[in-house]
This record gives sequence, structure tokens and C-alpha cells, in this order.
Amino acid sequence: MPAAAPPLSDAALGRVAEHFRALSEPARLKLLQLLCAAPRSVNDLAAAAGLTQANTSKHLSILAAAGFVSRERDGTRIVYSVTDRTPEALCATICSHLERKSKAELEIVRGGARSRR
Repeated sequence: MPAAAPPLSDAALGRVAEHFRALSEPARLKLLQLLCAAPRSVNDLAAAAGLTQANTSKHLSILAAAGFVSRERDGTRIVYSVTDRTPEALCATICSHLERKSKAELEIVRGGARSRR
């Protein structure tokens, strides 16, 4: 088992919480998922995510402020791209956790059903 990380200061905990808040909205995770495949414009992202252009821009601003995406002007378009793949790794970790938890819960249910027979 890896060594425990040292305790974080209140300021550091606040910064970590800010980053988790940026990732706490499913629409932002969807936008990050789309951007992991390729850089895209706001309009492309809005269409692919099923969001309005204004809502997409708001979510992208939050992700940019957290340092997860960057924007670049391409003529009249603003194109976003992923600058930090940490959220991708976090999602994989959480999905693995959820899978283990689901399997454990299923075993409890199956075990409970067997014991009642």
C-alpha cells in the first residue's frame, strides 16, 4: 500500500476543492471527454454535447479557469483543447471504484439470496 500523503493546509484543501467543483458538473465532464478526442470550437462542442452555445461557453470558462482547457482563436472561431489530462485519470479511477463497489454489492445481494433459500 502506498505511503499516506502528508496532510494538506487549509489553503491547499481549498484549491483542491475548487478543482473538484470544476469537475462536479456532468456537462463539463462531457465537454472534457469530447475535447480529449480532439480540439473543437464552442459551436461544435455545443452541438455534440446537446447544450446551448451560451451554456457551453460558461462551462468552458470554468474549465479554463481551473487550467483543464485552453482556448485559441482560429479566425472568427474560438477553439478549445485539453491542457491537463488529470480529469481523465480521475474519471478512470472513479469508474474503477464504482465497478468494484457494484461487484461487491452484487455479491452481497447474491449471497443474501442464497442464504434465504
